[in-house]
Formats: sequence, C-alpha cells, structure tokens
Amino acid sequence: MNGQSNNRQRLASLLNEVAVHEGTHRTPVDGVEVARVSRPVPRAPVVYQPKILIVGQGRKRAYLGGEVYRYDAYNYLVLSVPLPAECETEASPEEPLLLLAITVEPSMLGEMMLEMDEPLPPVGPTPRGISSTPMSEELGGAVIRLLECLRSPLDSRMLGRQTVREIVYRVFQGEQGGALRALASRDEHFSRIARVLRYVHAEYARPLSVEEMARKAAMSVAAFHYYFKLVTASSPLQYLKRIRLDQARRLMAHDGYNASTAARAVGYESASQFSREFKRLFGVTPVEEAEQTRARLVAG
Repeated sequence: MNGQSNNRQRLASLLNEVAVHEGTHRTPVDGVEVARVSRPVPRAPVVYQPKILIVGQGRKRAYLGGEVYRYDAYNYLVLSVPLPAECETEASPEEPLLLLAITVEPSMLGEMMLEMDEPLPPVGPTPRGISSTPMSEELGGAVIRLLECLRSPLDSRMLGRQTVREIVYRVFQGEQGGALRALASRDEHFSRIARVLRYVHAEYARPLSVEEMARKAAMSVAAFHYYFKLVTASSPLQYLKRIRLDQARRLMAHDGYNASTAARAVGYESASQFSREFKRLFGVTPVEEAEQTRARLVAG
C-alpha cells in the first residue's frame, strides 16, 4: 500500500509539472494529452472519445445508462468506443484537476494480440464501452515513467511511444481490459458495434437508418439493437441524435456556424426540430448557445 501511495503522490507532482496551462493540451508524444482544470464543471452532456483517462488530482464522474463511473487518483477510466454521456468535474484553483489522456488505437491493440503467445483472459459477455478500474501499482509505475518522459523532448521522442504501449498493455491485461480485448478481436459482437460507431461518426450528416447500421454490423436488426445498447447504453437512433447535436454545437463554437447552417450541416431537415432537441439536451437554444460562444470569444 505504501508503494501505491508514493506512486499517487509522484504521479500528481509530475502531472502538475507537465500540465502547466489551463485546459487540454497535446504533448510531444502522439496520442497523449494532459489537462489542467482549475474550477468545478457542473454535470453536462459530453461525447467521450476512445481513451484511457488517468487522474493525478481532483475527480471526475461520468454518467451513462443509470451508472456512475468515478475516476480520480485511485481509479482510471477506460473508453473503448466513442460514447455520448454526461460528466462533472470537481476542481478548484487550490486543487486543480490534473489529468493524463491516452488515445486508444485499435491498430496497437491488434498488434498486441498478435504478439502475445499466452492465451488472453476471457472477455466474457459483451462489455460496455466504458469502465472505471482501480489503479494498480504496475500501471501507476508505467504512467510515472511516461510523465517523466514528457519533461524532456528527447526522452519523449525516444521513449514516449513504447511507454504508452506499456500502459495500454497493463490496461489490456487488467481487471477491466475486456472491452479493449473485444475491440481487438474481429469476431466479437463488440468489434462489430465499434465498426458501426466509426461509420456513424463519419456519416452522421446522412439520413442513416437502423437497418443500414445493422447491415454494416452484419447482424439482424433485433440483434443489432440488443448489442448496440449493451455497448453504448443507448439506442442507435438516440446515439445518432447525440452525435449530430454535439457536432452542431462544435460547429457553432469553433467554426462560426449559425443555428440554421449548423442544423443543415449535421443532417437536420427541420430547424424547429433541431432547436427543440438541442435545447432539451444542452438547456439552451442553438441561438443562445451561439451568442454565449461569441460573448466568450469577445471576453478573451
């Protein structure tokens, strides 16, 4: 236990050195980001991307399908597919949230499976695409080595990717690694759903039907509905709607779209339907969201 405690203190100290600036920032190592958040963020809709999220200080909670997933200095979060959920953050200027995010790369998982000689732990029933897991001493040690790399551009270039690989391996073999193992296995129901989710994220502006998505998964419509909800805690059409609304919000926030052009860009034919569904999800109308975004930009 003393080793675990030392790891947590060291991890937090290194993240404090590396995550110097407010917000989320890329690092010299591909697929690795760090974040510092100095204020609490109330529960709000988000779309999580496939990542391993490790907190050095502060805490976050994800809400999905009636479940709460906590990640903090004791527990890390694994997301193996993109998932619309809700999230809240506990942080303050005195104790900011410090976070390390590692992108989950299916190609790395596939290579890992091919290189392993020993049989993998069984995946079991089709897992959900999110899990919160206690941090092991071995994983904590690998995370510390990655953070030490990030303090040096040369170390990052020479050692960063192989240290990321060790972290992914520890998670892959860990207590909640089943979703990553399922993602790497082409014959699992999970990987078929993951393939459809990638398709949805690429083609969300098209009028996608459940039947088309089921064909992409090589499943009957009934089986597709069942496994889609197991993995995402959402129906296919609810998932598609969340992705469209989130993308519309991004277009207004980052690309200067107004409400009507954002609605068309993400596949809505009815502006009034878009406005109703946007307000139901985010609590403000698209016009109010665009005005708030412009106000934030003017304020700097």
